[in-house]
Amino acid sequence: MFTVVGFDPAFKISPFSWVERVNHTTSYTFRPELARCRECGVRKFALFNNLTDEDFKLVHMPVEDIALPRRNTLYNAGDQAQSIYTLRSGLIKLVHYLPDGNQRVVRLVKPGGTIGLEALVSDCFTHHAEALQESKLCRIPIAVIEKLDNESPRLHKQVLNRWHQAVMESDNWLTQMSTGTARERVARLCLFLHDDVTSTCTLPGREDIGAMLGITTETASRIIADFRRHDLLEFKSRNIFVLNLPELREVAGVDGAHVSDSAN
Repeated sequence: MFTVVGFDPAFKISPFSWVERVNHTTSYTFRPELARCRECGVRKFALFNNLTDEDFKLVHMPVEDIALPRRNTLYNAGDQAQSIYTLRSGLIKLVHYLPDGNQRVVRLVKPGGTIGLEALVSDCFTHHAEALQESKLCRIPIAVIEKLDNESPRLHKQVLNRWHQAVMESDNWLTQMSTGTARERVARLCLFLHDDVTSTCTLPGREDIGAMLGITTETASRIIADFRRHDLLEFKSRNIFVLNLPELREVAGVDGAHVSDSAN
């Protein structure tokens, strides 16, 4: 259940109002100025990357900013699906929980990625979406997508491309992170999370790494410690490392471009 902070029931929300909404996991802020979408730093990677000014004029419902703290849940499997999301910063994991309570990470989403595309064809989300890092997202109501889909052929093609991309990412994730030795999997994860802008890698907790790669927490800790001893990882600060890319690519048994291309 959402609550509105400082909300006056007699007050009518205009399309240009800023209203903060908070639930137990997520804080929301309306951001109706769609000009910000045009100026967004990750827009070239995101769902609206090829919309024109005329397309933006069709958007009458608010696109919302979401600040999602680390470890908080964006949505759960079975929740009503009324929106899709574009990740602007942070890291989100999509999780499937097994009958025995164990989790299996289906995909990691990096900035520019689209989350919850199943909302376009299903009433409910199919996975759990949880923030591995403090994250910022845009929440896009399905009604906005449907209107643009009907009136903008460019967006229709873009949505289909995003859907195909999400399927390919899941396939790549399963191939790269669920096969090979434990050392190969950890090396591939490091390469996947490498940030070309900062030249660093922010690793999740060891328990999360184990769940992602199908290895134990102890094995994940041991391999990372071994990578540090052999200068494959250079410690910078808590969970942040500089990568020895050539050596890690050799351990991973894949070329770096192939691993990083599956990021978005």
